[in-house]
Amino acid sequence: MKHYPVNVIDFQDMFPTEKACESYLTAVRWPEGFVCPRCMHTENWELGSSLLRCKKCRRDVSLTAGTIFQDSHLPLRLWFQALWYVVCQKQGVSALALKSILGLGSYETAWTQLHKLRRAMVRPGRDRLSGIVEVDEILVGGLHKGAKGRGTFKKALGLVAVEGKEENIGRIRLARIKNGSHAHIVHALKDMVEPGSSIRTDMWQGYAGLKGDGYRHIRIERTGGRDENLTPLVHRVASLLKRWLLNTHQGGVQHTHLPYYLDEFVFRFNRRTSRSRGLLFYRLVQNALAIDPVPASELVA
Repeated sequence: MKHYPVNVIDFQDMFPTEKACESYLTAVRWPEGFVCPRCMHTENWELGSSLLRCKKCRRDVSLTAGTIFQDSHLPLRLWFQALWYVVCQKQGVSALALKSILGLGSYETAWTQLHKLRRAMVRPGRDRLSGIVEVDEILVGGLHKGAKGRGTFKKALGLVAVEGKEENIGRIRLARIKNGSHAHIVHALKDMVEPGSSIRTDMWQGYAGLKGDGYRHIRIERTGGRDENLTPLVHRVASLLKRWLLNTHQGGVQHTHLPYYLDEFVFRFNRRTSRSRGLLFYRLVQNALAIDPVPASELVA
């Protein structure tokens, strides 16, 4: 079996029916063959409707149970079409556009589908950044009068970590943080950056004490005026992020859902040089099968 399609014609040929999608999911979920989660037996009967029965213990195993496809009323063909379209659009797709393209019945259905796919864009156990990592906070949101900088409460505060590859940008990580205190910054950094790495920051007091948290700390003092850019890599990433949120999503991202949009941006940015859309499709399917299901009620909350 081919691991993934190489273009849209190949995609159509690989997944013409619901059965073809089920066979593909089976092969991706159990690449070495079916294994019963109860007795570890490897032989099964196919009962139809994505249901397998172990020949030894007679346990029924749903192909989509424990994945983002669980309890979905959408056919797998529609899920696969959404997956393919999402990875083929370098700038992503809004829920309104996905509704129109797939002919979905409501905006809420497209929004839910996209948010479930965003959950799958974070690979379980993914590697943390390492080496020299530039870190700074950014504000995400529209223009508001009143408090400025870290003190604003109308914008969402995010933390950006960027691997420096000489003058180029390597991998990135993004996270929303409640405020710029040391406790919240370090809590986010531990998920983003490998201990022992060198973290380069400005002189903000929230970064003081990073050495005691297991990192090498490089603090950059301001030598020029207020407009001096102390973290240029972070600012380049922040500029691209804000442009993406504005162009693709018209800036209409609620703060409560912002972390999942950040996850999507990281997924796309870190794979910006990939020449194979099909490989991205394959990786996203793998992740979708590896993460826990997300009920629609949890997404809305």
